[in-house]
Amino acid sequence: MKALIASLDNVVVSVSHTTRPSRPGEVDGVNYHFVDEETFLKLRSEDGFFEWAEVFGNLYGTAKAGIDDQLARGIDVILEIDWQGARQIRAQRDDAVSLFILPPSTATLRQRLTTRGQDNDEVIEKRMLAAKAELAHYNEADFLVLNDVFERALEDLRSIVRACRLKQGKQGKNLHNTLSDLLSD
Repeated sequence: MKALIASLDNVVVSVSHTTRPSRPGEVDGVNYHFVDEETFLKLRSEDGFFEWAEVFGNLYGTAKAGIDDQLARGIDVILEIDWQGARQIRAQRDDAVSLFILPPSTATLRQRLTTRGQDNDEVIEKRMLAAKAELAHYNEADFLVLNDVFERALEDLRSIVRACRLKQGKQGKNLHNTLSDLLSD
């Protein structure tokens, strides 16, 4: 996502909250907001999340704070979430656009999980099973992106952002003065 953000203006990636411990190299507030379960549950009980889910025994959620403000200022916000979270977002926001990033094959997915060196074989097997279950929900997304060749996948992501920005509702607001001029007598 960093490459996408660097290549487009007015795009940010939200930073999710999680109760899982940080991995080597992860920075609080950059990769995730690492919180204890009590803090997470308190925020959830106060309706502080757009979406949340339990994954592999840890809680993850996208806080509402700041996102509405960014959207109101014309900044596109990308949420890196699973299908459960995407369902919750779509139920709340009719302007939400969802995309599903697919690995090119099961073998490639396994290789990617193995080479990142963060999980043991048992965890990788759990992640592979979870990925199959996740992939079964691809048809709920508005767009599908195959992550086989990085540059091509990145261009697909850029194209989706550009296309969404050209939708009549959003572009109509951006071109209000032009449209008023063109439609005036």
